[in-house]
Amino acid sequence: MHKIVEVADITPASNVIEVGPGIGALTEHLAQNAAQVLAFEIDGRLLPILADTLQEYTNVMIRNQDVLQTDLVQISQENFTQQLPIKVVANLPYYITTPIMMHFLESALPVAEMIVMVQKEVAERINAEPGTKAYGSLSIAVQYYMETEISFIVPKTVFVPQPNVDSAILKLTRRSYPKVRVSNEQAFFELIRSAFQLRRKTLWNNLQHHYGKDPAMKSWLQTSLTQAGIDPSRRGETLSLEEFAQLSNTMEENK
Repeated sequence: MHKIVEVADITPASNVIEVGPGIGALTEHLAQNAAQVLAFEIDGRLLPILADTLQEYTNVMIRNQDVLQTDLVQISQENFTQQLPIKVVANLPYYITTPIMMHFLESALPVAEMIVMVQKEVAERINAEPGTKAYGSLSIAVQYYMETEISFIVPKTVFVPQPNVDSAILKLTRRSYPKVRVSNEQAFFELIRSAFQLRRKTLWNNLQHHYGKDPAMKSWLQTSLTQAGIDPSRRGETLSLEEFAQLSNTMEENK
């Protein structure tokens, strides 16, 4: 718990959003260091325990709701009384990691940092470089918005009961601007998804599979790839964020 607070550098100059406080062990540490803590707990059975654990802290607000169904900007404005940098702290289960992270990243909420405990494999995917096995659409989506860093590995042996896999503390720091400039974000992320649709297929096969194989569409794709200087026989996992941005912008220009 102390290590997460240390990595997050939680101080009275920051507000914190916690997802899944559970019984409040980490929440208590956050409350001792942050200006205010807004915690989302979807399991109503834990509310009495949280209320008891955190009763002495007037700077903690518990919300019994699904963070994925929440207007993050509105609820932050309603609960945080000071306009301070917002940090998100969470211990995310595997099945919900990506939706929650992207919900924060794609919202208009100015999140300065996210410090999340996730499965080690997920952290490696998010932090991956082009050309590696772990690199994929999740790597690009997160790195577009954030600087990524695996702060430390948490061995499975420290947990009781012991899980099957190791975990990692992942620190994401908001970029002042997205890493690359794209003319159409929606089209850019559509391209990313299509490029990784079938990992063992070439970029050309994946793009045709997604956008269509009629002559006009094939001509548009071929022209865009040529102008962007990208070999269609490459696989999606070999393209950098900058190359995807170049291709996306070229495709938009050629529409």
